[in-house]
Amino acid sequence: MNTGEKIQEVLTRSISKIYPSKEDLEKVLLSDKKLRIYTGIDPTATYVHLGHSTNYIILKRFHELGHKIIVLIGDFTAMIGDPSDKSAARKKLTKEEVESNLKTFKDQIGKILDFDSKENPIEFRFNSEWLSKLNFEDSINLASHFTVQQMIERDTFEKRLKDQKPLYVHEFFYPLMQGYDSVALDADVEIGGTDQTFNMLAGRTILKSYKSKDKFVIATNLLENPITKEKLMSKSLGTGIGINEDHLSMYEKTMRLPDEAIVQCFIDCSYFEMEEISKLEEKIKNGENPRDIKMILADTITEMYWGKEMAKKARENFVKLFQKEEVSEDIKSVESKGRILEDIFLEEELISSKGELRRLVEAGAVTNFETKDTVSLEETKKIANTGVYKIGKNRFIKII
Repeated sequence: MNTGEKIQEVLTRSISKIYPSKEDLEKVLLSDKKLRIYTGIDPTATYVHLGHSTNYIILKRFHELGHKIIVLIGDFTAMIGDPSDKSAARKKLTKEEVESNLKTFKDQIGKILDFDSKENPIEFRFNSEWLSKLNFEDSINLASHFTVQQMIERDTFEKRLKDQKPLYVHEFFYPLMQGYDSVALDADVEIGGTDQTFNMLAGRTILKSYKSKDKFVIATNLLENPITKEKLMSKSLGTGIGINEDHLSMYEKTMRLPDEAIVQCFIDCSYFEMEEISKLEEKIKNGENPRDIKMILADTITEMYWGKEMAKKARENFVKLFQKEEVSEDIKSVESKGRILEDIFLEEELISSKGELRRLVEAGAVTNFETKDTVSLEETKKIANTGVYKIGKNRFIKII
């Protein structure tokens, strides 16, 4: 792929909209000017998932074109909580919780971006570097760039007011602080999901005011089911695939994704050429079993993060365990340690809640895989017996 083709890829692949326009950014990129490009992530959990990977893959493409890349960790903004796409205020995290969550973020993101690059080093920054130093006067000045009307016109805020749900003043500060990140980083481009558009455009306004400088905003596609529009990477729905997950779990969870999302995952979460993706899409349209195409996706995703050999083992495990109804030697094993079965299922994220477990048990969908006996609700409250358990259609665990 030549430079022109690479530029077209970063302008179109996984991109929803570019502000002020795709044409303006294209002119700058073709001029060979090197830009400062960043994306931010708040450590509200301990993992980075495939939904986040889209932005880092785009950053990787920009890095290969020679641009300056910055990965920003919102350790300060995480303590406020991003109100984007939320029907209620987020729980505020403590400094200790945030620090605990972000411990392995660089290692996880480093599976995509080359933090060891000497030729074009990638910056890894924390917004507490500048936000923690702002005083009350600075905060008032920052807030003066926006009206209350602008804030409450935001769709999620507007809906909460309509539903008579609490809307806290500190939530207005989130887009202001994220916007100030652009000033502190002297950014030329910010990349983020479409749910971050309001925040990123706030940064455009603030940067122009503070430094008389324009910033490009690249709003990227959210990883969601194209039919239901539900986010695919939802931990509460049991569909989140962390890029730090073991190879077996990553493969299995990829195979659990809905068939209609296969093509989008290839586009947004892999390095597959678009031409090759089109061929796979055509095969599905022509009646080829989507499961077979999804296995190519699972091979691809697992290999990206674990290498070819581990991906091969994960495929063999999946075929043996889930297609032939056998128990693989590589099935995830955990020690009972005197825990009750319910707690093991929760702690190993095989279920999202006690309510889900109850529903599965009542449906006869929790079994001892070796004896084929169904597990009763009473048994889930007792210290776990050793053995292999099957939860739902394709969740397995071996208790030793």
